[in-house]
Amino acid sequence: MNMLSTGHRCGYVALVGRPNAGKSTLLNALVGQKLSIVTRKPQTTRSRVLGILSGEGFQAILLDTPGILKPRYGLQQAMMAEVASSIRDADLVVFLVDATDSLPDASAVSVIAGRRALLVVNKMDLVRPDQVLPLVDAFGALHPFEEVVPISALKERNLDLLLRLVVERLPESPALYPDDILSEQPERFFVSEIIREKIFERFRQEVPYATQVNIVSWEERPGEKDLVDAEIVVERDTQKAIVIGKGGAALKAVGSAARVDIEAFLERPVYLRLFVKVRDDWRNSETHLREYGFRR
Repeated sequence: MNMLSTGHRCGYVALVGRPNAGKSTLLNALVGQKLSIVTRKPQTTRSRVLGILSGEGFQAILLDTPGILKPRYGLQQAMMAEVASSIRDADLVVFLVDATDSLPDASAVSVIAGRRALLVVNKMDLVRPDQVLPLVDAFGALHPFEEVVPISALKERNLDLLLRLVVERLPESPALYPDDILSEQPERFFVSEIIREKIFERFRQEVPYATQVNIVSWEERPGEKDLVDAEIVVERDTQKAIVIGKGGAALKAVGSAARVDIEAFLERPVYLRLFVKVRDDWRNSETHLREYGFRR
């Protein structure tokens, strides 16, 4: 099928799968810029991240979503609400699975019931092609996937085929966004996400998951660096002490690493100030979740 033969195509594509399947890596690879934070830890993505891929005759609006899991607290309930909303909004679902998994997760597949979907087997650089055949068969028994696409998002292998199959399935429509933008989300969102990524990279166990980053002020100063104040919210005083570190060393390291990436993303210098605040059990607080933009 010639994807350009019937006019311009445009639509929403939800990237869905379990934590660490590679959804954020795939989004970044397709749009050619780092929009979603990526770490080795699972459950890094909390909010839907929109990436816009425009090409000759098409515009694919990609929705990176949190990894599918059984929610244990309020924040995770909000994350799963984001997944459900993205699937409802999508014209097509790209369901990512990790090629190194041994068995499919039936409960994860159930969230896309009744929706058109491609099964994308990611991390093929880590396995032999024949090793994934039982996994593909098992997923095929759970959902009528229209195509199976083996890829490596990290190595950017087979992404041209995936994109062609996606675009063929988008509805005929004019572009919904200008061709020269990659996302509709504000700079504040991406800056807070960069800071949160550095927290995930530096700290272990529960601390990153108990952390929220909010941009509290942003002053553009002509002839000077932008002044950005961000608060890092944690749930307990012990977590605050860990994030700050001895003599403020840990917090300084997070700020220094974040500033480098923020300046690269914004393409201008910034002066970043970080503050740590305790909000007891904020991940289960309806008030705080709403304040931070999460809806259950």
